[in-house]
Amino acid sequence: MRRRARSNLYTAPVLYPGIMLRLSMRFVLTAILAATASALAAPVRILVAYHSQTGNTAKLAAAVRDGAASVAGVKVLLRSVSEASADDIANSDGIVVGTPVHWGNLSADAKRFIDRIAEVLGKTSKSLGEGRTAGVFCTGGSPSNGQEMARLAAIAAFLDMRFIVIGGVNDAGYGSLGPQAVTGGSPPGISDRDRAEARRFGERFARLTLQFRAGAKP
Repeated sequence: MRRRARSNLYTAPVLYPGIMLRLSMRFVLTAILAATASALAAPVRILVAYHSQTGNTAKLAAAVRDGAASVAGVKVLLRSVSEASADDIANSDGIVVGTPVHWGNLSADAKRFIDRIAEVLGKTSKSLGEGRTAGVFCTGGSPSNGQEMARLAAIAAFLDMRFIVIGGVNDAGYGSLGPQAVTGGSPPGISDRDRAEARRFGERFARLTLQFRAGAKP
């Protein structure tokens, strides 16, 4: 009797329709759960707090807020320093403070608010601002009114509280201490260029804060 030759060809196993359907449903469910978790993730919270006497610092603060709000996944609170509550401070992942220049320094109201930040965070954590970001902006009546000194004073306080300080970027592409505006020029007030710098800073601040929080360890 003639024997049939054994075939060396590999025959792939047959996947039955029921198995394929279950696998497809599992992949779809995994994708839905991942999308839901991403959608439910808590947004990064940024507090923009300012002291303004003539309205100029408030206008610059609004531009900072607009820039920060342009970043997806970020929630921005705009408050005057007198309106900002302890919960606003404690729940913020990043804090930006705006001040007019008074006698070459922060205004008294802005300084008191920075002291409040230390007081609030000191009650909730021994590490104060560890893992949080901070920034500063200011307005002054003249070019040599003390804008650098005012911003450096705020930055020094934030560094003492262990914040990560984020600066701005000027028109030439170089880093800066943060936005500043000379309001006593002609015409007086906040210019379009000042607003553009503040929006650019707000966007950068929010984007980097989001990156820091995404990489933060629990």
